[in-house]
Amino acid sequence: MSPSRDTIAAEATPPGRGGIGIIRVSGSRVADIATALLGALPKPRRASLRDFRDGNDETIDKGIALYFPGPNSFTGEDVLELHGHGGPVVLDLLLNRILQLGARSARPGEFSERAFLEGRLDLAQAEAVADLIDSTTSTQARLAARTMQGQLSRRIHGILHSLIRLRGFVEAALDFPEEEIDFITDSTIDDDLSAIITDVDALLLDAHRGERVRDGLLVVIAGAPNAGKSSLLNALSGNDLAIVTPIPGTTRDILRADIEVDGLPLRIIDTAGLRPSADPIEQEGIRRAQEQIDHADHVLWIIDDSLEPRATDLDYDGLPAAADLTLIRNKIDLSGRAADTHQQAGGITEIACSMRTGAGLQQLRNHLKTCADYRGPESGTFSARRRHLDALRRTAASLTEARGVFQASGSAELMAEDLRQAQQSLSEITGAFSSDDLLDKIFGEFCIGK
Repeated sequence: MSPSRDTIAAEATPPGRGGIGIIRVSGSRVADIATALLGALPKPRRASLRDFRDGNDETIDKGIALYFPGPNSFTGEDVLELHGHGGPVVLDLLLNRILQLGARSARPGEFSERAFLEGRLDLAQAEAVADLIDSTTSTQARLAARTMQGQLSRRIHGILHSLIRLRGFVEAALDFPEEEIDFITDSTIDDDLSAIITDVDALLLDAHRGERVRDGLLVVIAGAPNAGKSSLLNALSGNDLAIVTPIPGTTRDILRADIEVDGLPLRIIDTAGLRPSADPIEQEGIRRAQEQIDHADHVLWIIDDSLEPRATDLDYDGLPAAADLTLIRNKIDLSGRAADTHQQAGGITEIACSMRTGAGLQQLRNHLKTCADYRGPESGTFSARRRHLDALRRTAASLTEARGVFQASGSAELMAEDLRQAQQSLSEITGAFSSDDLLDKIFGEFCIGK
């Protein structure tokens, strides 16, 4: 434990009234504060019913006190938890008394930050604590719990072990160029490096799936006016979120809905119909629609299948250049087309459906899960963040560069710097290499008291 670190305190339960309110205290003065507040230090790791007293020895509240001596606590420091009645006034009185006794108010995420700094959990696990709290679906919660339990970190450590071992061989050859290093050969280096790259690629794929579940797939509905965009938003969400009328141009602003498809979070955005217009309000709606298309993970481009042009006349080159796009043929109840899914030349998927009858909607939901490479909550995936993906991509790039240098030159020494960069990038995920600015940003997003 770091004795120089001061003592912090905060409410660990949300603001407002509730049956129970919890205040958490961590740091070097916990024992003194507990003795002054409770009359005596509670037995470690045992729930004690105590009076919480103010400076005049009057009772503020009565509740459960829990004392966890460091290093066997969440933060690795001495920790005191007070479980009292959940009224805002009584909790304020109790917290103010603790501050009078020498603690200070904790910053957002400071308890988890101390747990990281004391080695109680690594950075990926600390982030997973926040992700678990912020979960909006059961799948997000399950995946965050897996990361919190170390599923991502164990795979990182396994790759790091292999990478550090390979670096040791390579740098031994650098340090002792005149010696015969008979424990490493060119084929061994190539095989070991290829195995590490394979592991990183597999981890990157799983992390991408986990990030999709954590952040959700951003899906933008776009197309001409009156094609059924708002009807599609309502159909996917199961609610009448958007006004639907036969009048083209009803939607002039951005409409958003967060929905879940079999555990996959989708952030759906309905946009204004795209057409030439002299109306300045509609023009602004169209500008915003194009902006959303440019930032989408996936675009559902919807057309009215009951109108011309029909399939053979559709100008695919006129579709927006989105990263991923699916063509939705709506109103097949009017056109007579059967509900189906197929791919056109160029890889564009077409789904024929009807928002009015619901035909083809389940095919669309399944297609969106495929677009996200979503395999359900039981797939073994863990929660991941975009910074994890960025670090893994940089790791993969450094390893690929190292292999290219080695295969071109036959010199293991020339790839030493690329291997070092790969190790540093990979270690950023667990926090072994992290700047103070990064730590401040990550823990600053936590709630106070965690």
